[in-house]
Amino acid sequence: MKTLLVLLLGVGIGAVATWRIGHQPSTPNAAASKLAPATPAKTERPVLYWFDPMVPEQHFAKPGKSPYMDMELVPRYADASEGEGDENVVKIDPRIVQNLGVRAEKAETGHLMRRIDTVGYVEADENRVEVVQARAAGFVEKLHLRALNDPVRRGQLLVEVYSPDLLAAQEEFQLALKRDDLAWRAAARERLALLGVPEARIAEQEKGGRTSRAVPYFAPSDGIAAEIGVKEGSTVSQGSPMFRIANLSSLWVRAEVPEEQVGWISAGKSVDIAFPALPGLKVAARVDYLYPELDAKTRTLGVRIKLPNPGLRLRPGMVANVTLYAGATAAAVLVPTESVIATGKRSIVLIDAGKGRFRPVVVKVGGESHGKTEILEGVKAGDAVVVSGQFLIESEANLKGVLARLAGPAQTWTGHGRITAVDAATGELKMQHQPIPALGWPGMTMPFDVADRALLDGLKVGQAVDFDLAKQGANYIVVGIRVQGGKP
Repeated sequence: MKTLLVLLLGVGIGAVATWRIGHQPSTPNAAASKLAPATPAKTERPVLYWFDPMVPEQHFAKPGKSPYMDMELVPRYADASEGEGDENVVKIDPRIVQNLGVRAEKAETGHLMRRIDTVGYVEADENRVEVVQARAAGFVEKLHLRALNDPVRRGQLLVEVYSPDLLAAQEEFQLALKRDDLAWRAAARERLALLGVPEARIAEQEKGGRTSRAVPYFAPSDGIAAEIGVKEGSTVSQGSPMFRIANLSSLWVRAEVPEEQVGWISAGKSVDIAFPALPGLKVAARVDYLYPELDAKTRTLGVRIKLPNPGLRLRPGMVANVTLYAGATAAAVLVPTESVIATGKRSIVLIDAGKGRFRPVVVKVGGESHGKTEILEGVKAGDAVVVSGQFLIESEANLKGVLARLAGPAQTWTGHGRITAVDAATGELKMQHQPIPALGWPGMTMPFDVADRALLDGLKVGQAVDFDLAKQGANYIVVGIRVQGGKP
C-alpha cells in the first residue's frame, strides 16, 4: 500500500510541474539576445551620374529620357569597395576571368633587340657584268659562243664579224705604213683601235701582216653568257650589244625590309644569310647598300648585301633567309606584343588591377621585335598587362563606355536658330541660324544632317531652337536640339 501511494504522489508532482512549465510566459535569454545579429537596414547604392549607353561620354545629373536616343538614361553606381568608383575601371566576375583563362604578365624595363628576319634573292653583281658591243656595222661570219649561260673564259673568242668599214680602215693603215707620214700612220692606227680591232691584230699588221676580212671579238672576263644578242649570218649595227658576260665570282643578295623597320638599318650592319638549297651553309656579311626607293606595292625597301662566291656554289635566283642585326634600343618599358590592342587610331593596353578589375590605358607604341613591344607612354615597369582574353575585357569596356571616355568627350558647338523645313521621316532639317563665332560661321539659312531622325520628332516649322553640332569627318551634324522654352 505504501509503495502504491508513493507512486501516485510522484505522478501527481510530475504532472503539476509539466503544466506550470507549459504555461509560463516565454522570456528571451539576455545573453542570447546580445549575440543575435541585428538585421541591417537596406541602403541604396549611390548614383554617380546617368548616361546614354550609346553616348557614354555624356553625363547627366538627373534621370530621364536621353536627348540622343528614344530610351531612358542608365545610372552609373559608385562602389569604392569593388573599384567601380573609378569610371575607367572595368569589373568582371573573377570566376569568369578564371574560366576564360585571362592571363597577365608584368611590364619590364629592358632593351629591344632590333633583329629583322626576312627573305632575299641571289642576283648577279652588276659591277661585274660586261657587254661586248659591235664597233662597226657588219655581218656575223662565225659565231663561236652559241649557248646561253655557257661558261666563258677571259680572252675566249666569241664571234668574228665582217665589216666593210673595218676592212677599209685596215687597208688605209697598210697604205699609211708604206708612206713616210707619221701623223697619217698614227691616225690610221687610232682609227683601227676605235673600231674595236684588237691590239695584237694591229701589231701584227705593223709587222707586215695581211689585212683580215673578219674582225674577232674576245671575252673581256671570266663568267657566263648571260645574254647573246646575235646569230650566225645576222647583221649588226654600230653600238648594238652582242654579248653580256656576267662574272659570278661575287654576287649580290637583295633582301626586302618592311617600311616600319627601315630606320633600323644602315650600311655596315651585320647580316647572317642561309640558303635552303645549301643546308648547313651560313654566311656572315654586312649591308652594302640601301636602295633609294620604297616599293609602293609591298611597302618594303631593298637592301643589298655583297657576297664572295668561291667555287661558284651560289647561283643567281636562289632564295636566301636573311637575318639583319640592327643593335639594341635604349632602355624602355617592354610588354608582350600580344597585349597591345591596335584599333587603327590608337593602341590600348589593359592593366590588371586585381580582384577582377581591369583598366584600359592608351599607350604610345615604339618598336616591336620577337614578341616584345616598346611602350613609350602609358605603362610603367611592374604594371600587370593582360596578354590573354583581353578582347572579352575590351568588349565589356566598350559596352560601359570606358574606351570612349579615354578619348575624352566629343566636342560640340551650340547654335541658335529657327526651323524653316523639317521632316522626321526623311531626316530633312533646314534652319535659319544665327552666327556661330566658335566655328567662324555667319548667320545663314542652310540644311543640316542629324545624328538620329528621332531628334526631329515633334518639331515644327517656325520654332525657335537651340541645337548642338558635332564634327563627323569633314561635316558638322546635329546631335541635340531643344525648342527654346520647351522640352528637348
